Amino acid sequence: MQQVRNFCIIAHIDHGKSTLADRFLEYTGTIEKNKIREQMLDSMDLERERGITIKLQPVHMKYHLDGVDYELNLIDTPGHVDFGYEVSRSLAAVEGAILLVDSTQGIQAQTLANLAVAQKHNLTIVPVVNKIDLPAAEPEKVAFELADLLKCDPDSVIPASGKSGLGLDEILKRVVHAIPQPQQEINAPLRALVFDSQFNSYRGVIAHVRIMEGSIKAGENVVMMANGKTFTVEEVGVMTIDHKPVEKLEAGDIGYIVTGFKRVADCRVGDTITHVSGRATAPLEGYRQPQPMVFASLFHSDGDTTALRTALEKLSANDASITFEPHYSDAFGSGFRVGFLGLLHLEIIKERLEREYNQDLVITTPVVAHTGDAMNGYEEPWVKAEIITQPAYIGGIMELAESHRGIYLSLQYIGEHLEDKNTTAILEYEFPLSEIIINFSDQLKSVSAGYASFSYDLIGYRAGKLVEMNILIAGDKVAPFTQIVPVSQAEARGRELTKRLKELIPKQMFEISIQATIGARVVARETVSAMRKDVTSKLYGGDVTRKNKLLDKQKEGKKKMKQMGKVSLPTNVFLEALKPKSY
Repeated sequence: MQQVRNFCIIAHIDHGKSTLADRFLEYTGTIEKNKIREQMLDSMDLERERGITIKLQPVHMKYHLDGVDYELNLIDTPGHVDFGYEVSRSLAAVEGAILLVDSTQGIQAQTLANLAVAQKHNLTIVPVVNKIDLPAAEPEKVAFELADLLKCDPDSVIPASGKSGLGLDEILKRVVHAIPQPQQEINAPLRALVFDSQFNSYRGVIAHVRIMEGSIKAGENVVMMANGKTFTVEEVGVMTIDHKPVEKLEAGDIGYIVTGFKRVADCRVGDTITHVSGRATAPLEGYRQPQPMVFASLFHSDGDTTALRTALEKLSANDASITFEPHYSDAFGSGFRVGFLGLLHLEIIKERLEREYNQDLVITTPVVAHTGDAMNGYEEPWVKAEIITQPAYIGGIMELAESHRGIYLSLQYIGEHLEDKNTTAILEYEFPLSEIIINFSDQLKSVSAGYASFSYDLIGYRAGKLVEMNILIAGDKVAPFTQIVPVSQAEARGRELTKRLKELIPKQMFEISIQATIGARVVARETVSAMRKDVTSKLYGGDVTRKNKLLDKQKEGKKKMKQMGKVSLPTNVFLEALKPKSY
């Protein structure tokens, strides 16, 4: 029987996943040493610049140990919470995971989030402490914390350096010896898990799959079990940096299938592929359509909606998690309301639109999707969050969480039985998503001197004491400023926005009232004073009644302008008032 090991690398952002993957490629001879570049599996410039993995990448390697040839299938996964669903499908496609922790930073929030998913799938965990050759490294301390977390011997935690290759041989030996051979039920009906898909301009959608049962080869007719779409397999193969065709893929294999689809939405992550004839009776578990969590309106600065639509269509052809629909704003004209997985996803799409498609964008403040209405009440999405920190900062973090409507769940420590007690604390909270999407992360870093990190999972929608707050300028409702806000924060947010608008709105020849209202009730008000013109400048003496007459006439004129005049707000007023602090 062919010896196969399927595994992935999970870690927090910037803990060295992609660098370690580079060393694997080099060590196994998958790519020549003189041709390798940093972050070899990161295909986008953005990934290399930011030092993060955005798009997961699989790779097929050959490894020889003790007279046995092994085929190693590695999936380099994203570390950010926005891509949690993609990570979960990758973990469902393998039998083991390298849990990588930076020895200078210790266990972080996304480490725990991905570990929890890996343990749900009963994966064999290979613990590795990375970057041990850095001056600030604390490998022994981090190894003890990892051992406490995994309930294993600290000596079983492998010290390594992805940069130098230190510990690489031991990691690969552990992968081969500890991670089990996949079950190979070749004679069962085909069930292939799609854990990723990408669009190729020449070949259409290429699905990255794990064959769970059965086998598949070119020329066969297959069907996507979630949406019922059928296609004829054009090619199957394995990924050794480039696509390498093979005769067939069998149970236990990880590889690719050329589908010929024109949109990745036809071949969604988590779906199951089976044969049209002799199809499987049930799909694999865990499939769900990605749900946008954050929405923002995008406009082209020149009003060129055609170019922006084309760019969004091209991006969505390769990213099924993007949703968009036409949207009109009195402030910015025609544009699109776009749904994203989270703020990082929004930032990535924004940069890709600007870089790859030369779009000069105007973006409104990100908001979450609420359900319901003013009559029956609103519901908002809630998340369960894990915050990882040092014990000294717990007090400040709990105050911050309370100010963001957080509900305390628990506090526990990693390594409390060790000599250096309570080295790492884990706080669990529930939050409304709207409270953490804009600047919570920055505030968390501030109160913890940069030591805290957090991750979250959506837990559903909950009814809350929420109201619709409108902004009236000179008596007219201005739709772009409408917000759904908690009753307890309505007045404070109304005062903040009206004060900000008072500073931004240019003076007119008449007074401009700025009101924040909830229904018919005014919760905050500011006034932009009228522009003053000295109508008495041409008077050179004479009776004072002449001066008063001119001032009264000016006063009456301003009163009439206030009643009849309309305020035209420059675009920069909307941009500055709605600008997210993260941009």
